[in-house]
Amino acid sequence: VVGRLSALGSKRALTTTIQKILIANRGEITRRIMRTCRKMGIATVAVYSDADARMPFVAEADEAVRLGPAPSSESYLRINKILEAAARTGSDAIHPGYGFLAENAAFADACAEAGVTFIGPTADAIRAMGSKREAKALVDKAGVPVIPGYDGANQDPEVLAKEALNVGFPVLLKASAGGGGKGMKLVREESGLADAIASAAREGQSSFGDATLLVEKYIDDPRHVEIQILGDSHGNLIHLNERECTIQRRHQKIIEEAPSPALDPELRKKMGDAAVRCGGAIGYQNAGTVEFILAPDRSFYFLEVNTRLQVEHPVTECLTGLDLVEEQIRVAQGEALRTTQEEVRFDGAAVEVRLYAEDPEAGFLPQSGPVVDWDLPPAEGLRVDSGVETGSEVGIHYDPMLAKIITSGESRDLALQRMRRALRSLSVQGLTTNRDFLLRVLDHPAFIAGEIDTHFIERHFGDGLLSAPSESDENRAAVVAALAEQQRGNRERQLVPGVPSGWRNNFHTPPWVEYAAAERDVRVEYRHLGDERFSVSVGDEEHDARVISWEPPYLVYELGPHRQKARVTFDDSRIFVHGGALDVSLTRNPRFPDKSLEVPEGGCVAPMPGKVIELRVAEGDSVQAGQVLLIMEAMKMEHTVTAPHDGSIAQLSVAAGDQVEADALLAVVEEA
Repeated sequence: VVGRLSALGSKRALTTTIQKILIANRGEITRRIMRTCRKMGIATVAVYSDADARMPFVAEADEAVRLGPAPSSESYLRINKILEAAARTGSDAIHPGYGFLAENAAFADACAEAGVTFIGPTADAIRAMGSKREAKALVDKAGVPVIPGYDGANQDPEVLAKEALNVGFPVLLKASAGGGGKGMKLVREESGLADAIASAAREGQSSFGDATLLVEKYIDDPRHVEIQILGDSHGNLIHLNERECTIQRRHQKIIEEAPSPALDPELRKKMGDAAVRCGGAIGYQNAGTVEFILAPDRSFYFLEVNTRLQVEHPVTECLTGLDLVEEQIRVAQGEALRTTQEEVRFDGAAVEVRLYAEDPEAGFLPQSGPVVDWDLPPAEGLRVDSGVETGSEVGIHYDPMLAKIITSGESRDLALQRMRRALRSLSVQGLTTNRDFLLRVLDHPAFIAGEIDTHFIERHFGDGLLSAPSESDENRAAVVAALAEQQRGNRERQLVPGVPSGWRNNFHTPPWVEYAAAERDVRVEYRHLGDERFSVSVGDEEHDARVISWEPPYLVYELGPHRQKARVTFDDSRIFVHGGALDVSLTRNPRFPDKSLEVPEGGCVAPMPGKVIELRVAEGDSVQAGQVLLIMEAMKMEHTVTAPHDGSIAQLSVAAGDQVEADALLAVVEEA
């Protein structure tokens, strides 16, 4: 059969059309690639770890092959297992998505050896750009400006520290093989240099198997602007203009847009030409991205080349009308580019946000757990590339991005307005996300004006990253929750026909329920007056309420003359109320709380599930407030647990190497 592998090491016959693509990735990018494959009539194969067996991308594939246990080192990073899956399913091509093996030259070589088409650049191009040190030297020769720094082979920590001092603070330590903000540390003072070097090297080794670091001069107040390039095997190479990726946290992008508010036609052409020179220096084929730092004086410097599809590629698709995955597949089939540089469109504006399971108020700490509710109604100019749906489980082993949400329109103002509407319409419940923080950024006057740099978050949100729901919103959400529970009780727990839920023979004591909101308890009392009308009191507020309809999960209700609609989702004792201006999470308080579950005074708990990789104290040690007690690793990021106050270690409940759950007691610091 044309394109079928008869054995792992066999060569496939040359074909003009790819028949079946195995996608060596997971989550939203796998679903996005499948969408293009269906459009092109190409069959798809998913590979998955045990942790992902029930994820949507597995169910949507035409075929799926289990790789192994949850850790990526035993599943998604195992080249032999992926090629075995290709052989087993007769796949004649592999798309690596982004992350994992997407920029792994050995993987591209192995695909060629197995006779499978690798949908991406050549292994030589990946190799050339995979090392930031070598890439910098190559593009420097091509006449592209580069940032001053150290990229030498001597990786002794003392040498790195000396070179950092020579470059001058602030300096940026970067994993040479890295990306996505992992293995990257900004150092502004000599006192933090040694710890930063050690931490960056550990993260580089853990995430990419390479602890090599670069030292670069850090340019204050820069913008992050990248250029999409596209090349073929016939010598054609073009750019598709820019994407603005300046809004970042932990050196990782969270909002991207095109065009950049900072570029005019002249600067756009200069940066586009420089990006093509970068690609030309290595004979680049397929889709790639050249990333630049844009200084306040409009000078720009080469940062890196991502030899793969980027997370933010949809904004370019919106403006050019191209399907970049389709272009990737066509180039991999040996076709010439169908678009010349002069024919590239760049119409309108588009913005993308990355929705993460993370807690902005806890340093954007990744979160894990089930997605209790996922709902985003379709709208004009809205595109959603989601990796989850209601019931999906967000684990601790992979990046916590849930979805890319993209909006477009004739102007930047329209694209942004559509994004605000989309995020406010989104119900994502069950775990903490950055949704509300994204809205705060989009609503900020400086962002609206396009006055941004990579310090935007620190500069404008020093007073806190999120606005807690007002007491009024919490009260209204509690009323909605109580009404929905009453309606649900009527349907599910009615014992005597005609007797409503909450009825009692002592009419002087009304039914009540108490909910824990963000920082306080809210008690709701209500009386059922008949005809689905209620007298409701919450705090000092009294309401005449009426239930118009209850069609789970939607409650249509009236408070006074105001009719509203809310989406109400139940998860055991948790209740999520979303609709209009409301997005409130409540927990029904038990009537008789278990005091034994409370954290002791001075207790330090795990901020999320993870592994304890280093202990820095022992029981009996004296500590100061803010002192690091231990280091945890989760989702390929390191997190420090610090002392809440001065005192001594009265209890240490874990050892290095222990795997712990969220909220597990790690240590107790007894005040001095």
